[in-house]
Amino acid sequence: MILLRLFYEFFKVGLFAVGGGLATVPFLETMSAVTGWFTTADLTTMLAVSESTPGPIGVNMATYVGFQVSGIPGAVIATLGLITPSILVILVIAGFLQKFRSSKAVDAVFYGLRPASTALIAAAGLKVALSILFVLGGVAEHTFAVNWPLVAVAVGVFIAMKIKPLGKLHPIVFIGASALIGILFKL
Repeated sequence: MILLRLFYEFFKVGLFAVGGGLATVPFLETMSAVTGWFTTADLTTMLAVSESTPGPIGVNMATYVGFQVSGIPGAVIATLGLITPSILVILVIAGFLQKFRSSKAVDAVFYGLRPASTALIAAAGLKVALSILFVLGGVAEHTFAVNWPLVAVAVGVFIAMKIKPLGKLHPIVFIGASALIGILFKL
């Protein structure tokens, strides 16, 4: 029964998370609250692992959650649940693509989806950044503390990217350097 629930929950995420991996984060937060399969802290860890491994972020996160909940069968079922809506939509669209290829209505719909997917990705990115750079809680639930070492790393990477010779380096160099700093200083 848990495998069926995994498929169903990730099918919903795959159906509505227009825009790809980071657009799945708000849906995963809701899933966390509803199912209790993982916490918000787990979500941040999943995002970090998903971004550092090859493959689409959403698929990596589905695989991660599925594995945590029900081992390898859970990983497979959650991943299938996430990608099934896309496969179905692609099959349906491919059948009609030639007929509607020059339709102004179809162009308008896809043009309208761009800001929606951009907003989902921006909201997820902002939420992840805030959860990493600021620690919520403490004595009162409405207080927060700044994680100064991580803020310093973020500012340092930003400044380094603006320096001409360093700015030409591949982004993976900055990701790797940040990971190394995090490991060395246990951030």
